[in-house]
Amino acid sequence: MKKNFALIGVGGYVAPRHLKAIKETGNRLIAAADPNDSVGILDSHFDDVSFFVEFERFDRHAEKLRRQDQDKRIHYVSICSPNYLHDAHIRFALRIGADAICEKPLVLNPWNLDALAELEKESGQKIYNILQLRVHPSLIKLREEILASKSDKKHEVDLSYITSRGIWYQISWKGHIARSGGLATNIGIHFFDLLIWLFGPVEHQEVHIADSKRTGGYLELERARVKWYLSVDKSDLPESAVADGKPTFRSITIDGKEVEFSGGFTDLHTIVYQDILDGGGFGLDDARPSIELAHDIRESKAIGVNENSHPFAIRK
Repeated sequence: MKKNFALIGVGGYVAPRHLKAIKETGNRLIAAADPNDSVGILDSHFDDVSFFVEFERFDRHAEKLRRQDQDKRIHYVSICSPNYLHDAHIRFALRIGADAICEKPLVLNPWNLDALAELEKESGQKIYNILQLRVHPSLIKLREEILASKSDKKHEVDLSYITSRGIWYQISWKGHIARSGGLATNIGIHFFDLLIWLFGPVEHQEVHIADSKRTGGYLELERARVKWYLSVDKSDLPESAVADGKPTFRSITIDGKEVEFSGGFTDLHTIVYQDILDGGGFGLDDARPSIELAHDIRESKAIGVNENSHPFAIRK
């Protein structure tokens, strides 16, 4: 039976990947909500979607459907709203008897996960997180190689992610730490999840620099030492990226060797959705380690650069 989906935040940046995933897994989008009404993209995927700019009316519609036949109610709520609203929108999904499929970060604070775990148990519904890098074929192969290694020596890892953002970024919810969780959460959470998935739990972490445009530090994981740097300032772009006219630079090196995973990004959300529909998916326990780390980074005081700092931090 086809499943019925609702989508919150359909006007946002990541929503097209969810629309594509719902379509490609053979299911239906029957309702969507967003305070902005520039949502013509709906017509490229589905032609009969009830759309709401006021969440209260969307809520009422979902409650009405909940009391109808199984084939008419909402089975899944896909959540692409701003970070600070994820918790409330997950709760909404469980309340109407639907499972929640939420973008990263699932929530901003670790204790929010504890409350959601209780609600998940009470409702009988499930909460899923989109951790799409975990289904990337080349990264799965890399993890298998790392886990199969007999060496006790920790890998040396550098993570660099610079994604140019204009003045609008600081004005929007993304520039407000209470709403976005800051750079480590908003643009770093999927990389931190990847690193923990590859190299094991966090044993130690330091923040060396931190401001509204950049942050960097050091992680000691079970199987790796990681120097990391995140930035939304275009002045941090290396000369090679500037010369090529690229607004983003992303690099992960392991023992000096670049990890190549640029290809194969377009279908990862669809793979995650299909896994959920098949009874798999990434839940609260999967999301917890990176949320705890991002929270710790957010609450840590920058101690200044040292021998463990990322090269980009040192040059500042």
